[in-house]
Amino acid sequence: MTFLNTILFELGGKPVLLIDLLSAVFGLTTVFLAGRNRKSNFYVGYVYTALLFFMFWQKNLYANLILQPISLGINILGQYRWSHPKEGEKSASGDGGLKVSMLTWKGRGLVVLLVPTLALLWGWLMSMMGTRWFVGYFPANPLPYLDCCVTVLILTAQTLSAMKKWDCWIAWLFVNVANLTLYLKAGLVFMPIVSCLYLINGIWSLYTWYRLYKKNV
Repeated sequence: MTFLNTILFELGGKPVLLIDLLSAVFGLTTVFLAGRNRKSNFYVGYVYTALLFFMFWQKNLYANLILQPISLGINILGQYRWSHPKEGEKSASGDGGLKVSMLTWKGRGLVVLLVPTLALLWGWLMSMMGTRWFVGYFPANPLPYLDCCVTVLILTAQTLSAMKKWDCWIAWLFVNVANLTLYLKAGLVFMPIVSCLYLINGIWSLYTWYRLYKKNV
């Protein structure tokens, strides 16, 4: 897999590797397809997950690393849910797919409560890795709390997306802002630009999914 570390060009004095470019292309493609209500986004997402696993391993961002197998499971669940809706969940388009829905205010309150709680707990656990626990086996995570905040937000956004909840795009907006901060603090140059593109897509997808919700699609 060393060919994935091939330097393609430099941006702002920082090398852009092949894996960086591939991750950006597959990541942008999968969220673009999801925002346009395309089931094919899941197939692209499988490749994207594998690329991220390798990339985060190199960056010692363990929370995001652990996230990838979980993301794979959520993608599989999402692909099934989008294609096999229960009675009352079917899209009015007649394609047999899952329609867009929204969380209740109670559900939104639960999400707002759980996300920071889980992020703080996971961040503390990750801060112990390589410093007090398993010293010498794992390099210390340079940004444990921010890393875990991004991780929990991504899991939340992916789960809501798998359920085809409009609210997932609000979660993705928080993910994009947090990712932008994480990548800048980690010294990356190329990925912050990609995060800005994710942000633009997220804003547009908020609008497109709201229209689908109104049409019961």
